[in-house]
Amino acid sequence: MDKLIKSISESGAFRAYVLDSTETVSLAQKKHNSLSSSTVALGRTLIANQMLVANQKGDSKVTVKVIGNSSLGHIISVADTDGHVKGYIQNSGVDIKRTATGEVLVGPLMGDGHFVVIVDYGTGTPYTSTTPLITGEIGEDFAYYLTESEQTPSAVGLNVLLDEKDKVKVAGGFMLQVLPEASEEEIARYEQRIQNMPAISTLLESDDHINALLSAIYGEEPYKILSEETLSFACDCSQERFEAALQTLDKTELKTMKDEDHGAEIICQFCGTKYTFTEADLEALIND
Repeated sequence: MDKLIKSISESGAFRAYVLDSTETVSLAQKKHNSLSSSTVALGRTLIANQMLVANQKGDSKVTVKVIGNSSLGHIISVADTDGHVKGYIQNSGVDIKRTATGEVLVGPLMGDGHFVVIVDYGTGTPYTSTTPLITGEIGEDFAYYLTESEQTPSAVGLNVLLDEKDKVKVAGGFMLQVLPEASEEEIARYEQRIQNMPAISTLLESDDHINALLSAIYGEEPYKILSEETLSFACDCSQERFEAALQTLDKTELKTMKDEDHGAEIICQFCGTKYTFTEADLEALIND
């Protein structure tokens, strides 16, 4: 089961979230039948959103849009404070690696664009913030968003590692944030440790990457675990939701579906579930 660990330094000057999102990203790959570059890009976005929503209170939802103008297209993710996340990538069939190393490419395939965050507190007035894509690697773009839009200096490491068959092997990461109580001396120590820490891919390949991440972040600094929360890929689509969407269409459009298409089939972009509406279903909507 995937999980997110919330922790704080004993001094109260730094907080860190570490995640195991392997099952989440693996299920997303299966749902979208995505190839290597698409899987890694979508997975990184899902992980970033899991970190973002962990900072929210109540029944909030966070939507992350990575809007690129190259091969991968747009990536959309929605997460809630119950640990659920869903998402899709516009082009799921991108599979490009460096010839010499076999490294899965993401950044160059994202292109120029924006990192958009929409926080819905349930009040009817969502908060939206946008920053430019810096590298397209998503982790760096996420860290830039945190610093620029949320005014919280942050270090972020996240990745998705694939096996020899390009299936998800492990996925996860960390987010370290500086809190107002931090002294310049403490900040310097943590900065030095983050600069010297092993690559995120190396840490994720550890037998216990949750503890490997925590050790890399805190070193010998004492810290406390605040909570352990479960994470999962979960879509809240339903027949009723899509029926409600059909009800917003003009009756002439519904009649065309009924008479010419003899029904309607709707596929959820987030999870691939198919919903079928018969001629009788459409007739009922027309007469409603």
